[in-house]
Amino acid sequence: MKKTILFTCLSLLALGVAACGNNSDSTSETKTTDTSATTAEVTDQTLNVGILPAESAIPIILAKEEGYFKDLGLNVEIKSFTSPNDRNVAVQAKELDATISDVMTEATFKQNGIDMTITSDILEDFKVLASPNSGISEMKGLADKKITLVPNFILEYIMDQFAAENDFTYQIVDIASFAARSEALLSDQVDGAVYTEPQASMLAAQGAIVLGSSKEAGIKGGTLQFMTDVVKDRPQDVAAFYQAYDQAIDYMNSHKASEYADILADYQFPDAMSTYLDSQKEDYTYAAKVPQDQLDKIVAWTKDKGQIDQAYTYDELTDFSFLAN
Repeated sequence: MKKTILFTCLSLLALGVAACGNNSDSTSETKTTDTSATTAEVTDQTLNVGILPAESAIPIILAKEEGYFKDLGLNVEIKSFTSPNDRNVAVQAKELDATISDVMTEATFKQNGIDMTITSDILEDFKVLASPNSGISEMKGLADKKITLVPNFILEYIMDQFAAENDFTYQIVDIASFAARSEALLSDQVDGAVYTEPQASMLAAQGAIVLGSSKEAGIKGGTLQFMTDVVKDRPQDVAAFYQAYDQAIDYMNSHKASEYADILADYQFPDAMSTYLDSQKEDYTYAAKVPQDQLDKIVAWTKDKGQIDQAYTYDELTDFSFLAN
């Protein structure tokens, strides 16, 4: 798909990664897993996990703050990033054992000799928005229009999927910061934008028009991924991580977001996050596999964009053996 790059800057914010639905048939049900063996087996090594300020981070945050990791004997340190570029620097510097990410980033890491493994999907919902006074009320209205997003990450892939489905091309406007991109959208300097939650709801509350949702469209590309040496050498730690993660999902399904809003505020989440979470009608799902058809499509897209030289296979990029479902 041909697009015009109007200007490029260092991307300081991309939101990825992150999602409330998944393509598996499993839904969240309270677990009664015996944790004694896992507690006895975990190592005493700290697990450093990178997050971005999006919905995808919430189960990890709650698992730590509610003590689920600690109950299993697992020491988890959360490192927050506002930019995938900063997160990638931390991965390259070997400062992280795991991180929220996306399929194209994992494939690019593999291309560059950084050995990570996708171990699950994440909670994610990305919204395509139109500017308040654009007069655009449906996706096709973005044909040939200026859309601000962060190129080469999941945001561009999602926009490409909507554009292909509706048979149009568009122009990318790459703006340096979240604040500047938001201002450009709300002041009608651009016609559209792609954001994850809670940023999408914040902008919609200020007049932006929601045109589409990746969750509703069944588009999934967000991931949780671990360094491969952690997967191989500390599998009990990874298993314990997901046990606690799914306990946090149970917590989210049995509590209103307003009850843990103070925890999210400590991680710089805005009030809009609680409003968004409490508006959801379906239960949050446990960590699950990234569907193979979706992963294969994203890898092919990443190769077509010249980010990787080969189309890595599902087995080369993933290990879902730690998941309950």
